Amino acid sequence: MNCESHMAFSRARRLGRVGVLMGGWSAEREVSLQSGETVLAALRQIGVDAVAIDLRQESAIEQITQGHFDRCFILVHGTGGEDGTLQGVLELLGIPYTGSGVLGSALGMDKWRCKQLWRAQGLPVVPGELLQDVDNEEAIVARLGLPLFVKPSREGSSVGVTKVKHSWELSEAYRIAARFHGEVMVEPALTGGDYTIAILGDEALPAIRIEPASEFYDYAAKYSRDDTRYFCPCELSESEEKALRELALNAFSAVSGRGWGRVDFLFDASGKPFLAEVNTVPGMTAHSLVPMAARAAGMDMPELAMKILEQTLSLGVGNEV
Repeated sequence: MNCESHMAFSRARRLGRVGVLMGGWSAEREVSLQSGETVLAALRQIGVDAVAIDLRQESAIEQITQGHFDRCFILVHGTGGEDGTLQGVLELLGIPYTGSGVLGSALGMDKWRCKQLWRAQGLPVVPGELLQDVDNEEAIVARLGLPLFVKPSREGSSVGVTKVKHSWELSEAYRIAARFHGEVMVEPALTGGDYTIAILGDEALPAIRIEPASEFYDYAAKYSRDDTRYFCPCELSESEEKALRELALNAFSAVSGRGWGRVDFLFDASGKPFLAEVNTVPGMTAHSLVPMAARAAGMDMPELAMKILEQTLSLGVGNEV
């Protein structure tokens, strides 16, 4: 065994038995399974004793305890996996896990309360309001303009999101969003571009500019279409990208984010960035943004997965330390 192989073996052995938690019961189940399989293959490629667990709501605790894991890599997106629920279970079981703790996960999943916190700290946030019902479409348009986005506050992957171009479309958009988790939000559609910053530890990775071929960066554009364009380098100036990375780190820290994640931005027509949301368990599929940013920083998927997982070695019992 050469020196490089010995080091890789030693790194993998330190991690012990790893449960790669995927699937779950949210609207993002299929994406989670893709993320989980990608990371599982990457970890096994470098010798980690990694085991796939397709979590089921009725047996999640039993599945985890029967695995006798030394640590867990959380890749369950959305409700139950990204909102603090699974993190709380692992805290009770005393199993270290990747990513944010209970508080950071819960805040990150709730887009409305996350934005309230950011706004209170003086950070630039995409404007918007909650919709209790749609009984005066013209008044909403007068306040926020057109086009608008209507979305559920506690879903990811653009699930339940509708772009509204006419006031009479608001009622149907509200009904669609209300089928999903959380309150219904409405926001103006900023037109200056979509950008994202991946976070790894205390580092912000290179920025990515996203240019969907569809009406907006929806579920299909994220996971199945091949005509979405990604720019990394993102074509911002060096000083602009540096400022965006600093803003992403501040926003992530403000919601008690930890370990790894992704902060998304919308720019207005003048080129000013506004915080859109934070993802505390981002996608790790072939189309996903964090692996893309990692490649731009010189990391392949096995190294990225290892760096995320190795952060659990510095934790005590669970993540809330």
